[in-house]
Amino acid sequence: MLGLYRMFLGPGRACKPRGLHLHSASLAKPPSRKSRATVCRKKWKCIDSRRFRCPSQKRVRNLPQRGTPMKVEIKVPSAGESVTEATVAQILKENGSAVSKEEEILELETDKVNQVLYAPEGGTLQLTASVNDVVKPGQVIGHVDTEGAPAAAAEPKKEEAPPSPPQPTGGGVRIFPEESLKEAPPPPAPAAPAAPKIEGQTRKRMSGLRRTIAKRLVEVKNNTAMLTTFNEVDMSAILEIRAREKEAFLKKHDVKLGFMSFFVKACKAALHEFPDVNAFIDGEEIVYSTACHIGISVSTPKGLMVPVLRNAETLTFAGIEKEIQAFAKKAREGTISIDDLQGGTFTITNGGVFGSMLSTPILNPPQSAILGMHNIVKRAVVIDNTIVIRPMMYLALSYDHRIIDGKEAVSFLVRVKEMLEKPERLLLGETDV
Repeated sequence: MLGLYRMFLGPGRACKPRGLHLHSASLAKPPSRKSRATVCRKKWKCIDSRRFRCPSQKRVRNLPQRGTPMKVEIKVPSAGESVTEATVAQILKENGSAVSKEEEILELETDKVNQVLYAPEGGTLQLTASVNDVVKPGQVIGHVDTEGAPAAAAEPKKEEAPPSPPQPTGGGVRIFPEESLKEAPPPPAPAAPAAPKIEGQTRKRMSGLRRTIAKRLVEVKNNTAMLTTFNEVDMSAILEIRAREKEAFLKKHDVKLGFMSFFVKACKAALHEFPDVNAFIDGEEIVYSTACHIGISVSTPKGLMVPVLRNAETLTFAGIEKEIQAFAKKAREGTISIDDLQGGTFTITNGGVFGSMLSTPILNPPQSAILGMHNIVKRAVVIDNTIVIRPMMYLALSYDHRIIDGKEAVSFLVRVKEMLEKPERLLLGETDV
């Protein structure tokens, strides 16, 4: 190739690409080490239309193609091992619009959480996915053109006509193209008729989270032997501690002292005493966990989520309250991750915040038990043969009877009740309160 350039340019001359000055004299003698950096740009030798060699440093330079825009792919990120697909829930930036780096472009919906995708670079956005499209982790769903202008929408591809049947040719020979041997594809099945519209009704697509909740509720009903046992707890001692210590607790830890930390501590103690409640069934085996990973139900506008307090037995009262506060913030902002929702061994749900007096909570599979909290109501109770008014709460424990016997379930709930009515046991060894 070098010889061809010299044939056209003459002996001793070299191709002069834009921005580089080549001289035959400089090619004859390599520069000194000291001056190499200053004269290196004058000694590039043409190899072909896009590559140039520097004899002094024995390296090849590839010139960038001018006028070719850089396209950065947009891929569906991985959302955890259990998530195999996602649905495009919302497109936040129109196709062909200009975007800046890290700007929100679309929202993906999985069966657990929603996830926002951001532009990898600034430029012109080109998406190949539409709303309600099902995509998989790693799939390319568009690109950002960092230099090009908004491109016009591609024209729809015209379907090619099916090949004509074989025709006889001269000499009594028939030619059968390969395509003519294939059977024509069957016509597409007619679409199912749409449900008749009724005046006053509207329809809305179920979100991925809502579909998963519905699916799991049915699975729990069909695949477990779920029972619920009830008890009630006198909340007088906990209310007294909160009233007495809430200001000091808030000042010291910058978080409010709530009810949930008491319940997490009580359940942790009972789970260690009754390990079957902290276990689950996997096929024909029972899986036990030495750690208490307690899920806390959090209600969001898009549905119920259960982030997990990992190793709850190691957390202080302040640590529990801070973790719950962080989960609530993530849930409201839609930034909760798959890792936050996985690995729970037991769940606590609080229907009391909505005014529920009594309910039967449903298991969160594959867990074997869930504790339901309810509202606190002043009721007349008998203590030492005297009728008194006390703040009472009903507790409900739903459990899988396949792994947990009735005696264990009732004993577990009684143990939780005892811990809550005498919370000083929960405070032994703690310095938070």
